Amino acid sequence: MSTVLLLVSMSLDGYVAGPNVAADEPMGEGGERLHEWMFADPSPTDVELMARTRAATGAVVIGRRTFDVGLRHWGDVPYPAPSFVVTHEQRPELAQESGTFTFVDGVPSAIDQARAAAGDRTVVLMGADLARQALRAGLVDEVFINLVPVTLGGGASLFAGLDVHLAPAEVISSPAVTHLRYRVVR
Repeated sequence: MSTVLLLVSMSLDGYVAGPNVAADEPMGEGGERLHEWMFADPSPTDVELMARTRAATGAVVIGRRTFDVGLRHWGDVPYPAPSFVVTHEQRPELAQESGTFTFVDGVPSAIDQARAAAGDRTVVLMGADLARQALRAGLVDEVFINLVPVTLGGGASLFAGLDVHLAPAEVISSPAVTHLRYRVVR
């Protein structure tokens, strides 16, 4: 069975996006600094970790807002895998070069469909609100935080209002980011 993995880059003060997320600022004000470790000059450790994650991903579940602000920048599905967008809006599937976006009503249904599509590979969750809903519903198996040494002072807080128990599973350090993998304790 697949593992449901919440995968985020997070600031030291706990934000996964800066304030005022919009189409022209998909990571919010200052939030692009959360992904510089992947794009500016990634270390060999970071490159290997990104390749390993990409290869293990069998499906993706994306929050509607993340889809709306991300599609233009991705130009494709975010991982080469079926992607399920959580929305109340009924829409036909949207085929891309590396996969298809399927629009699903409800987080549990989207995760169930993603698990079926992923087989024994990983289901990656994307989007702060979606992540909080999935954590609250007990649908997440692991949390992988790419902890970036910046502060944003505001924005989308991943754990706001949640009571989640995590057990450390792995720590990987690189010059620009510390990768922290946790198992969700139920």
